[in-house]
Amino acid sequence: MRHHLAIPFALLAMPATAEPLTVYAPDYFASEWGPGPAIAAAFEAATGETLEYVTGDVLPRLRLEGDATPADVVIGLNTDDAERARQTGLFAPHGVEIEGLTMPVEWTDETFVPFNWSHTAFVYDTTRIDDAPGSFQALLDAPDDLAIAIQDPRTSVSGLALALWIKKVFGDEAEEAWAELAPKITTVTRGWSESYGLFTEGEVDMVLSYTTSPAYHIIAEGDDTKRAAIFDEGHYVLVETAGQIAQTDQPELAQQFLDFILTDEFQSIIPEGNWSFPAKLDPEKLPEGFAQLDMPETALIYGSAEAEAVREDAVAAFERGMRR
Repeated sequence: MRHHLAIPFALLAMPATAEPLTVYAPDYFASEWGPGPAIAAAFEAATGETLEYVTGDVLPRLRLEGDATPADVVIGLNTDDAERARQTGLFAPHGVEIEGLTMPVEWTDETFVPFNWSHTAFVYDTTRIDDAPGSFQALLDAPDDLAIAIQDPRTSVSGLALALWIKKVFGDEAEEAWAELAPKITTVTRGWSESYGLFTEGEVDMVLSYTTSPAYHIIAEGDDTKRAAIFDEGHYVLVETAGQIAQTDQPELAQQFLDFILTDEFQSIIPEGNWSFPAKLDPEKLPEGFAQLDMPETALIYGSAEAEAVREDAVAAFERGMRR
């Protein structure tokens, strides 16, 4: 999963045969290194229909446009933002038969269709760290000279996932956990790419990312020195989703795209297009490097309504703990 800072909205137009389906998506999704172009090509090959991506910070734009939005479908909303998206009243039931998912969490949402997932994790370099912490508490107890980069939960999807992860593990002691972690946090960035760049440049020992991040290094770079520290308490799961705008003037085509999401054609693009796990794909069809990933036994998640309910407290615990 890639999470970049929002840039001004831009169109990535695909060759059109008729009126294309307008898909709002995060910047990373439709970029040349993201899964969007390959997904658009696969959708056109399968259906003869075209997609037009509108990229940027999706949820704020939807709130601004309201019922006047030209979007037909939205992709890239995550479970921690799902309730806020649902409360706009812009989304219709997805109408997709959800079965056979290969995710570690149950899915009952009737509005949003999952397309990929990963566990939030701290990634480290084995050439810099010999003995990675095996629990969240061990990380808190680590020497303060351990240098960690994280993302701000007020501006970053992955940063918010960390705040919710700490809230899930430590409950009412979340602020204290942040206070113990704070001396080891050398940088808090607005987005994921800035933090991960500091890690790959060797400026920090560990970085907040995902259990699937090492797959990129293994497959694309032939580098097996990047690993995710696996914690006994479990790891918070982030799921990305898609939904149909109720006011779309192309409901049949929008439904066709939502149905396409859980097909092998779409799902097989995700592992190396988004460096995350597909929501529905036989594990034997994953690229070989994914079998080398370190994986937790316990998956932690808040349902969308619960995530929204604890969000304010989780972020407040971060703010107070980091100041102590």
